[in-house]
Amino acid sequence: MVEHATVATDAVVTLDVALPGIVWGWMITLNMWAKSIGTGVVLIGVYLLKKYGDRAATVKTLMPVISFIFLNIFLLFTLLDLHQPFRMWHIFFYPHWTSAITVGAWLATIFTGIIFVMAAGKILKRIDEEQYNKLMWAAFVFAIPVTLYTATIMGESAARELWQTPTELIQMALAAFIGGSATYLLLGIGDQNIKRDLAIVLGVSATLSFIVYMGEYYFGAMKAEEVAATIAFVKEGGSYHTMFWLGQSMGYIIPVILVIFGLRNKSNSMLALASILALAGLWIAKHVWLVIPQLLNLS
Repeated sequence: MVEHATVATDAVVTLDVALPGIVWGWMITLNMWAKSIGTGVVLIGVYLLKKYGDRAATVKTLMPVISFIFLNIFLLFTLLDLHQPFRMWHIFFYPHWTSAITVGAWLATIFTGIIFVMAAGKILKRIDEEQYNKLMWAAFVFAIPVTLYTATIMGESAARELWQTPTELIQMALAAFIGGSATYLLLGIGDQNIKRDLAIVLGVSATLSFIVYMGEYYFGAMKAEEVAATIAFVKEGGSYHTMFWLGQSMGYIIPVILVIFGLRNKSNSMLALASILALAGLWIAKHVWLVIPQLLNLS
């Protein structure tokens, strides 16, 4: 807020005060969740096409279509969450390349454009296999930084000791693998061998993500007092205790168990249930981790 202005110099003195309440809420959670699916279907889809070829032919159409839908959800809620959404064009006409937001916006826009050309070209049958493959590899390359750059934004946030860029990079990558594999399993893509690979990716990614969360849960307090105070919100008696463990159970623990039994019994229904729970639990886990650091006073 403006404290006073000096007329002679046109200087404005402002007070740097903390914004009360939760600034990054459910819109940002939805943003990250949709981005994980939008990029994950590309990363996993390219793997399936390279390994299985024509056996995964349906992926060639589904991959860009699904990705385009979820990328636009991601971009829409990114725009809606901005305090000045009608000034977003400044990012493109007056870019500051030292900003992770600017770099991410350019990457996401280019990535979405490539995906649109792939989806439209495949549906309208206007691109051949060679052109599709070139676009596919371009999309694969852009999907990596697009799914990771949010971790940099979180790591740059002042007074948010819980959000560390290296840790968040791992969680963003694992979320994309969970989102991509769960989406394809839910759609019933491919034969039993393809479903087995997707289930393994889902199970391993969920396990690793759970391990990272538990590392922060049990040992994060050793890093800083702020982390200890943040983690207290999800410890026993904390306001987000139930929601935290609901997300961990739905997103990671139960899906891993269902994947193990689904693979052992060759049960597609178990794998589909694991996928639904993983996608729902991923949203809950991301939301809790996003909100709890914002509950602390910044002063």
